[in-house]
Amino acid sequence: MTATATTADLVAPVLTARAVLLDMDGTLVNSDAVVERCWRRWAARHGLDFDEVIKVVHGRQGYASMAVLLPERPMEENYAENREMLAAETADMEGVVPVPGAPAFLAALTGLGLPHALVTSADVPLSTGRMAAAGLPLPDVRVTAESVGASKPDPEGFLKGAAALGLDPADCIVFEDSEAGIRAGQAAGMRVVGVGPRAGRFGPTVHVDDLTTVGVADAGDGSIRLTFG
Repeated sequence: MTATATTADLVAPVLTARAVLLDMDGTLVNSDAVVERCWRRWAARHGLDFDEVIKVVHGRQGYASMAVLLPERPMEENYAENREMLAAETADMEGVVPVPGAPAFLAALTGLGLPHALVTSADVPLSTGRMAAAGLPLPDVRVTAESVGASKPDPEGFLKGAAALGLDPADCIVFEDSEAGIRAGQAAGMRVVGVGPRAGRFGPTVHVDDLTTVGVADAGDGSIRLTFG
């Protein structure tokens, strides 16, 4: 597909790939309550409008969001505050739940032995904590904040995920919820399934409300067949 499709527009759209690369926050895990609590405190500390701050932070590493929001500030200060932000988010798991359909979706991928990887802007402690809080298993292959030198929307994370699986980027499909993540997947040359209310307006290949409408099957040659709706 070259045009954006939604489950309302198409009858059972189908995509095939050799692997799927999965964002975490907003895609597998609903952590919005924690994100909003932590970034609301940060916005108040810096005298910024929280409604404008929250438009920026989804999908990016914290230091990258801070650089957008405080463009004149030295990056060293962003890195320092990002460490504080990660610690605060890791200590707060209240309200962290799976995105609807995520448990069955991951179980299908794992049960069928189909290649998949987690590609997240969270670091190892935060991603481990949030997946556990949501009751979700961690994929064997994971690309976290420690693994990359550039935050989404840079495609580095997704390209590293494909490489870790031994696959060409064009053979992978990204699942993402945010503008930064969707842009990263597109820049990596991958098709993108947009998940949730934030995703539809950023031109994913397919858009779904959540993962309950996503079907997973082995196409018979080791590739993954995904159906929607």
